[in-house]
Amino acid sequence: MTESRLATLPAVLLVTGTDTDVGKTVVTSAVVATARAAGRRVTAYKPTQTGVAPGEPGDMAEVERLTGVATVEGVRLRAPMAPRPAAALEGVGLPTLADHVARVADLGVRHDLVVVEGAGGLLVELTDAGETLADLATILEDSGVLVVSRSALGTLNHTMLTREALSHRGVRQLGIVIGAWPDHPDVIETTNRDYLGALPGGLVGAVPLGAPRLDPATFAADAPGWLPGLAQRLGTP
Repeated sequence: MTESRLATLPAVLLVTGTDTDVGKTVVTSAVVATARAAGRRVTAYKPTQTGVAPGEPGDMAEVERLTGVATVEGVRLRAPMAPRPAAALEGVGLPTLADHVARVADLGVRHDLVVVEGAGGLLVELTDAGETLADLATILEDSGVLVVSRSALGTLNHTMLTREALSHRGVRQLGIVIGAWPDHPDVIETTNRDYLGALPGGLVGAVPLGAPRLDPATFAADAPGWLPGLAQRLGTP
């Protein structure tokens, strides 16, 4: 990372959500596509994939499909639930926090940016010791967290709770992305977006509902426009 513009973001960008199914994977894909458009050597890493059987495509396969960028998956568990109970059902142990740190560090040797997609929300436990994505963010050097939020009613409370948890831990916050912005937002959604946009270090962008259905070339071309706050910091043309 010799170019000065690459210093505007940390080397590790962790993507968390205010809840499950808020659009973390499509946002991770959009971040990867935006970074690639800016000339970054970028990859994505999913520490724990749940709800997917062996041989089935998981979240990282979706990122690869939409961006053409090679990714890495950590551990895979069948049950569609949080990692610790899913691992308990299978009678297997989970990687340690040190395991995840080592994997990210190894990826960082060959890439300018490593995008780490969490499981569920910020405080979902990823290890047998009960450590979370927040703990991973606190131990990773040169890292920051991007929060993916819903557009609908209830998102303000969930978003502010997540931001407060990050602030309490001293984690660098990189802003908020709405994971699925509707074609025809209602008044609640538009006022939510305005509120999030007015927060300090607030809204980075919004990914349109239906973005995963775009062909990969269109997705890659459009992604920087969905995330203008990120594209500007990356120096995307």
